[in-house]
Amino acid sequence: MTNLANRPNSARGDRRRRQLVDAGIALLDLEGWPGVSTRAVAERAGTNPGLIHYHFGGLAGLHAAIFRQATDLIVGPMVAELLAAPDERAALETMRNLLAQAPADEPGSRLAAELIVGAMRDPALGAVLRDELRQARARIADRLRALHPDWPRGRLSGAATLITAAIDGVMLHYMIDGDLPVGDALSAASDLLEGRA
Repeated sequence: MTNLANRPNSARGDRRRRQLVDAGIALLDLEGWPGVSTRAVAERAGTNPGLIHYHFGGLAGLHAAIFRQATDLIVGPMVAELLAAPDERAALETMRNLLAQAPADEPGSRLAAELIVGAMRDPALGAVLRDELRQARARIADRLRALHPDWPRGRLSGAATLITAAIDGVMLHYMIDGDLPVGDALSAASDLLEGRA
């Protein structure tokens, strides 16, 4: 493996890495992981395949970079919107609106499915997803701590875990079934929050 830690950074190198990752994400969305080869990514990016080894240490490093960026594209906006909500009820309404704006068959759905498949098949990609999900749960737990300073640590981490799993589960089910009654599910969650269940 190439020692990438000692490689100098430059604006040109950063642009090239972004270009290669963007090309890889586009291929992942179109063809899945089998389509994300060294040759295909370099061709789509209009560059030399050797640059993948130079910038990422090989295809495995590029896959990890693609995985991180794609995860951030899918998970990042939803987590950011939820964290910006003033309370849990507003967060549920935000989630309802986000899911209503995203048809189940949109390109991002394919990307999300490919991330799950990649994480299941490749332990290195699974570790990247695990770390990304841990960061999302930590951010949600921090937000809950601000809303509920009296909650013990276990309750905060447990609630953050449930929220993250619920988001993932609803998104997964919605990708499979575009007629999923998301509004009913979120209304039920709201009722649970208000103790009406």
